[in-house]
Order: sequence, then C-alpha cells, then structure tokens
Amino acid sequence: MGRLVLFLTIIVFFAFSFFSEVQSASFRVINKCRHPIWPGLLSGATSPPLPTTGFLLSAGRSRTITIPRSWSGRIWARTLCGQDSDGKFSCVTADCGSGKVECGGGGAKPPATLAEFTLNGADGLDFYDVSLVDGYNLPMLIVAQGGTRGGCSATGCLVDLNGACPSDLRVARGNGTKSGRGGGVACRSACEAFGDPRYCCSEAYSTPDTCGPSAYSLYFKHACPRAYSYAYDDKTSTYTCASANYLIIFCPLPYTSQKVLGARKDGAPLPLVNKTMMYLSRPHSGSSSSSGPTRTQSIVAYVVAIAVAFFLFCPCLHAL
Repeated sequence: MGRLVLFLTIIVFFAFSFFSEVQSASFRVINKCRHPIWPGLLSGATSPPLPTTGFLLSAGRSRTITIPRSWSGRIWARTLCGQDSDGKFSCVTADCGSGKVECGGGGAKPPATLAEFTLNGADGLDFYDVSLVDGYNLPMLIVAQGGTRGGCSATGCLVDLNGACPSDLRVARGNGTKSGRGGGVACRSACEAFGDPRYCCSEAYSTPDTCGPSAYSLYFKHACPRAYSYAYDDKTSTYTCASANYLIIFCPLPYTSQKVLGARKDGAPLPLVNKTMMYLSRPHSGSSSSSGPTRTQSIVAYVVAIAVAFFLFCPCLHAL
C-alpha cells in the first residue's frame, strides 16, 4: 500500500507540473541598453500574482519570468534609478512610486514605453501591443515565439525618440521639461503635457469618431508605425498570437532581420522602422523650436540599410 501511495503521489506531481507548464507563458526580458534598467510589472485587477513586480537588469543581461496564461498587465523599464539618503528607491523615468525595487502594485509614472498583454483572451488568443499613449522613455520590441495561431508578428518602437522629441514634450534628466543638462531622457504625450481633452480622448472627444490623431501623436506614429500613438490607434497597433512565449527587448537595435524576428505570419505591411526616416538621439540646444514635431532632426534610410546588413551577418544575433 505504501508503494502504491508513493507511485500515485509521483504521478500526481508530474501531472501537476505538466499542467502548470502548459498553463503558463515564458517572458524573457532582455536589456540591450548600455546602462542598467529596472523593469516593472503591473497585473490587471483580476490577474493572478507574478513572482516579481520589479527588478534590476544590468546591461547585456536577461531574466525569464513565468507568466500565468490567464494574465493581463503591463511591463515597462525604469531608468536612472537609485536610493536617496533615507534609503528610498526612485527613478527619473517611469517610476512606480513604491520606494522600492519591487513595484508592489504600482504603475509606471508617465512618460513610459509600455508593453501591454492580455493572455488567453478571445478565441484563446494573446493580445499584445507596445504603447506610446503614456509617452516614451526607451525603445522596446516584443517578439512572439512558438505561437500556434494568430499573426504572431513582432511589434514595438525600435528607435530612440528622446533626442528628437519636440521641445514642449521633452523631459530632461533633472525631471524638468524642454532642454536641460544631459539632454532629454523621456518624451511626454500631448495629453500629459497639455491636459487637453482633444489629446486625451476624453470628455467630448471620448469616442473613435471624435478623437483622431494629432500632430504630436503622428510624431510617434511616423517613427514607430506599429506602436500605439493615441487611444484609438487599434487597427495598426494590436497583435495576436496563441500559446506563444515572448521576448521583451529594451533598446533593440533598429533592424528588421527575419533571422532574428522570424517569419511573419500575418503579412502585415507595416514596417517595424519607418522606411524613409529615423529619429536619432542628438543633443538639443536651448534654442530648439517649440513649434512641434515638424522640426525634428532626422537621417535618411541608408542608416537602416547599413544596420540591417551588419546584423544579418553578426554572429552575436544567435545569442537571442
């Protein structure tokens, strides 16, 4: 009888382990920035808890997190973090307000580039996007791996928008706006910057028919065609995949190599990087115009072509 109980216990253990594995997704968070970041995670109100809500990720390192298949929530990265004289932890961009490395239920303070997920949603599909609706602080890429259905296409914002951010949206290193010592570290949304219902898609502008893209949201959209640029930017910004695992890469290099991203299943015509222009991080003087996104610094697409050619043949890509 003792052996039978032991045998049944082992069977139940392995069955439970197998079921748990099937009912979870793997999120590999990768830091390709040249500086440390502090990823934060916020679960939806009805989602199960995660093993972590925030952690340090040094340059060049990665961390894999097991995510329940019924989970929905956000992932982002905090930058320029440290402790004050009282031991309170805080970050210049995307701080979650917990005073600790773990966010503990706190969300990102705008501006922040957000990865948003709803796993196992309608028709068993995962829904995911990269959102700049709350502004931008870092480049980000989501890559779905091993999906069985849906488009499973990569999405994100691969370029650095901080240097070319319109001066009336720019956040400087010292938590100020516009120009500042050290240049821009984040780029606010027009909603946060001005509080105008037309930019926030609120009050009389709270429906898709009354709230359209603005000159400011088009700045984000032009540089990052697949990312959400304002609240009702659904048609070109939400992606689906079933039973996939995900790479979430911060500071990805601006290339579109199929060797890295894998074959796209949805045939989506939108590129990951704008084909005619890239915005590059560049110091701005105090005389920068505040006329908006029409006066940004740019470079022609041959930079993209050079990056693509180099990274297609770079052996380091196989580390992904």
